[in-house]
Amino acid sequence: MGDVMRPLPFRKLLTWVLEEKEKYGTIFGIPQEKFFKKENGPRLQLFGEDLETPIGPAAGPHTQLAQNIVAAYLCGGRFFELKTVQVLDQLDIAKPCIDAEDECYNVEWSTELTVEEAFAEYVKAWFLLHVLQKELWNEDRRGFIFNMSVGYDLQGIKSPKVDQFIEGLKDAASTAVFQECRQVLKEECRKFTRVDEDFIDGISPHICRSVTLSTLHGCPPAEIETICRYLVAEKKLNTFVKLNPTLLGYDFVKETLAAMGYNYISLKEESFSHDLQYEDGLALLKGLKEFAREQGRSFGVKLSNTLPVKNTRGQLPGEEMYLSGRALYPLTINLAARLAAAFAGELKISFAGGGDAFNVPDIFAAGIWPITVATTLLKPGGYTRLLQLARELEPRLTGAMDEKIDVDFLDALAAGAAKKSDYLKEKRGVNRRKLNKKLPLTDCFIAPCTVGCPIGQDVPEYIRLVGEGRYCEAYELITAKNPLPFITGSICPQFCAAKCTRLDYDEPVCIRAVKKAAAEGGYLKYRQRQGQSSGATSARVAVIGAGPAGLAAGYFLARVGMKVTIFDRMEKPGGTVQYVIPPFRIDGEAIARDVELVRGTGVELRLGIDPEFSVEALKKEGYKYIFLAIGAGSSQPLKLSTGGERVISAVDFLTRFKAGGNKMNLGRKVVVIGGGDVAMDAARAAIRVDGVEQVSIVYRRTKEYMPANKEELQAALAEGALLKELLVPVSWTGGVLRCQKMELSAPEPSGRRSVVPREGEFEEIEADIVIAAVGQAVDYDILQRNGIRVDNRGRVVVDPATNETNVENVFIGGDALRGPATIVEAIADAVKAARAILTREGLSLPERPEYPEAPDKAWGRITLKKGVLQNAASDAAKEHERCLECGTICNICTEVCPNRANIAVKVDGGFKHGEQIVHVDGMCNECGNCATFCPYDGAPYKDKLTLFWREDDFNASDNSGFLLVSGGERPIFKVRLEGRVFEVALDDSSSSGDKDYEEILPIIRTVYEKYNYIF
Repeated sequence: MGDVMRPLPFRKLLTWVLEEKEKYGTIFGIPQEKFFKKENGPRLQLFGEDLETPIGPAAGPHTQLAQNIVAAYLCGGRFFELKTVQVLDQLDIAKPCIDAEDECYNVEWSTELTVEEAFAEYVKAWFLLHVLQKELWNEDRRGFIFNMSVGYDLQGIKSPKVDQFIEGLKDAASTAVFQECRQVLKEECRKFTRVDEDFIDGISPHICRSVTLSTLHGCPPAEIETICRYLVAEKKLNTFVKLNPTLLGYDFVKETLAAMGYNYISLKEESFSHDLQYEDGLALLKGLKEFAREQGRSFGVKLSNTLPVKNTRGQLPGEEMYLSGRALYPLTINLAARLAAAFAGELKISFAGGGDAFNVPDIFAAGIWPITVATTLLKPGGYTRLLQLARELEPRLTGAMDEKIDVDFLDALAAGAAKKSDYLKEKRGVNRRKLNKKLPLTDCFIAPCTVGCPIGQDVPEYIRLVGEGRYCEAYELITAKNPLPFITGSICPQFCAAKCTRLDYDEPVCIRAVKKAAAEGGYLKYRQRQGQSSGATSARVAVIGAGPAGLAAGYFLARVGMKVTIFDRMEKPGGTVQYVIPPFRIDGEAIARDVELVRGTGVELRLGIDPEFSVEALKKEGYKYIFLAIGAGSSQPLKLSTGGERVISAVDFLTRFKAGGNKMNLGRKVVVIGGGDVAMDAARAAIRVDGVEQVSIVYRRTKEYMPANKEELQAALAEGALLKELLVPVSWTGGVLRCQKMELSAPEPSGRRSVVPREGEFEEIEADIVIAAVGQAVDYDILQRNGIRVDNRGRVVVDPATNETNVENVFIGGDALRGPATIVEAIADAVKAARAILTREGLSLPERPEYPEAPDKAWGRITLKKGVLQNAASDAAKEHERCLECGTICNICTEVCPNRANIAVKVDGGFKHGEQIVHVDGMCNECGNCATFCPYDGAPYKDKLTLFWREDDFNASDNSGFLLVSGGERPIFKVRLEGRVFEVALDDSSSSGDKDYEEILPIIRTVYEKYNYIF
């Protein structure tokens, strides 16, 4: 069944490696472009062994199976901390067991294999790495190190089973698996170009000279010391002891996590009080360091173990889980700094605690190595992230590495870690990237940014065009779906970026900035050739309101040839964008250029007219269709007791400010109430008003839950606004705003935390004026006067497919339909209504332009970007270097699977994408990591077509998939599709009697004929 891994025999592994490399230029899905070759630089020395580079996978999911270790090696891993073994090797581990969406959690510790199986995997990997080093790079001199990891108490470590494991890794020569691997290599020698029998005979049986001790939380100091002495003296192993971040103390850990925005993480005080205490640990380490020196062995610490936390949100089974990843880095580096200082830099430290491309170079520069990583490899890019680490460290390696840690440099790293943006929760935020779409069995590649955009902008393609300097084409592609590229390129809330795969790398691609660059670079050339469509129909359309929804509706209708008139009571078009959004966010020229694009289609604008309208009168004037885009002009009242003071609505204030009101009298201290983008605009505008000395933003929740765009909040804070969280205003009298203090409740099952009052606790804030940004309301009276139905919840009743109201041929969109919404949502409403109108006239919107690219060129370019962490470029035209073009290649599920259980196979014909995903049941332990990062609301290990190796596994699963029953000239398969099970011959698709089978037949045939090494 799915969570039972079936280790592959060595001959099968070898065949897989060689055939995949020959046919496709990949090994376990790792492309040759991502192989790390050591250049002719110096090597490090550790435990008397050569080490090409001091990085590799930590003891965990990436060192559990032989293929995992191979994948890590190919990408640059050279120090392998093998997954921990213990005497209890038949544990029933609940699944899923990993959640690495942001900071990482897990609920399993040691290998899920038996001790004997784990030993065999490590021996098989040992041979494969030797062979690859020789065959790929003709290198005889080994440059990698295996480090065993054992736990969790002395009795278990001394058990015959674990003792045999330790002795076997020290010298495997007499073990059956070592002899089998050597014999298989000799029998397959003809398949190599550089490996011969002499090389095979020269592969050392001495696999490990070192060990990392992992003990359970709460293990007594005396027990830790006894185990370490045993490993050093009796087992004669160079020893690292893994220490826990609990050494820092409960208060320090809690305060540090909260300061970084992880205040939802719940700790247990007993996890700290029952664990090793710092002073005891210091004494322990000093004694062991001296003991190891006397024994002629190396001794050091591994920093750090994971941090036990309460499982309050239920994302994994059980009541407790273990924290790692970027939230753990500031804790681990602080622990390293404290210990290094205590030993004056003369303590060997091996590091694992949130390492990635942003901090590993500095960790190494401090003198800490080897460095192992796990969480970063669980994210998109997977093992290929090691290549960036290896390449960045390569020029830093010198012939004579100082064994002493640079305490001052390390102190500086530690001091700044909790304040660095890379580790703050707000960088990733609390929102999920998941799309509300079912994961399909085939053809699943998708660009989440495009799907996440309300108007489906072809984001990756226009980013590519901008990167190629083809601005006019990029502008043309954008305006096929969006007539307001300057406006949205300035102030769009970027729903697209909230779905960007880069969120799971570093930070989203700056999509909005690229759109603006396309507009600025392509506008003039496009306008020179823009032409109007002549009357495709005599039907006329009246649009009421010249805001974003109205302008967009006019554009889409007129570009097909319909006669459109837009009416608005204001003297200039643009609505809220023109009159409310402050100039520091968007300039008038940007608005004017978008308006001119709309005018260029032939739209007539009638401005400065009476705001009242009559549907009946407009129809009598000859308008067949009417689109209402009247906006949400009135403000929601703020429930606040006052002493006669007048609360100003944010919209009124911003309107006055944009009209030149920076001279208005606001007093010295301004308070803005609200947490959305309008509140941020109001705060930033108030800061610019003469005489204002202090602007405070009062919000009822914490900033993690603020609806404001993160950029707008950061801009407001950077400009001097003060954020006052967890406050609800109750009264404003005599220049004092009195606020009820709130607190976050315990997490609900969904993970959300409500706010509840702190009884009897208030805060008073001096306020000369209060600006309310708590929402706007639609003028429903004008709608109801025209017979447009509004339900008892205040929503306009429409056909959801067309946005048509109950009045025939009268449509509505934007804020008038939704309430206060975004510009891009207004455009989406306009598109929906325009399509409906055009359909009734026998017309349709033109197809988007196509700019095809050779598949090989695209795939090669995208492959090079995979696994490379790189924060946003200052030049938007270079953001194409970061865009992963997910609609062309996704493959995230193949990248994030430690076991390589999801495989992309190249299938010819019949599919939208050239690659299809096949899940290999026998290589999966159902850790759940592919489900975390798949952009769909699905789980590839459950939802993708599954290859089964055994009939009992097939029968124990519900997955749609296939099992080879018999091979030969006429192979027979057992197939399950959506619960239906049948047997079919590969050469007779009709024998199944199932048309769905015929659709997947090309995949099964391709796997059998071209990827037969995975059976």
